Amino acid sequence: MARALIVGCGCHGVELGSELRELGWRVRGSSRRPEGLERIEAAGLEPALADPDSAGTVLELCADVAVVVWLLASASGEPEAVSAIHGPRLESLLEKLVDSPVRGFAYEATGSVGRQTLAEGARIVQRAGERWRIPVTLLCGDRGEAGWATRTAASVAALLTG
Repeated sequence: MARALIVGCGCHGVELGSELRELGWRVRGSSRRPEGLERIEAAGLEPALADPDSAGTVLELCADVAVVVWLLASASGEPEAVSAIHGPRLESLLEKLVDSPVRGFAYEATGSVGRQTLAEGARIVQRAGERWRIPVTLLCGDRGEAGWATRTAASVAALLTG
């Protein structure tokens, strides 16, 4: 049974995690705030505290993870910090994931974060996939569309099945 780590496991992350569980996955969801962990646990997912602005806190959660889902396309906060988690912080994390058990990476490329910021994140993820031959996928669906979580879970699962 594969395990996914959803970084940015808010309402939509919980929805995605539940869909992955239906497919037989074990799911760990992260929140940067302790109060977010309760919602994750209530959904039957494994809660974990991690800050995407600090690669080390995310890497600590990857020892038994097959796929990381970077579900941060609607992240809020200071513009510089949001840009960093889709730029240099993301790039740093991907470089470190090479030496981990992670075998797939899903990047949410559509959301309320600026279009240029998300495009840069998508470029970083695609380059990492090519460079280190790790399967990657860009999640481009609108979270508000019916069936979003089901389609997204299938995209995540496909990272391991080809």
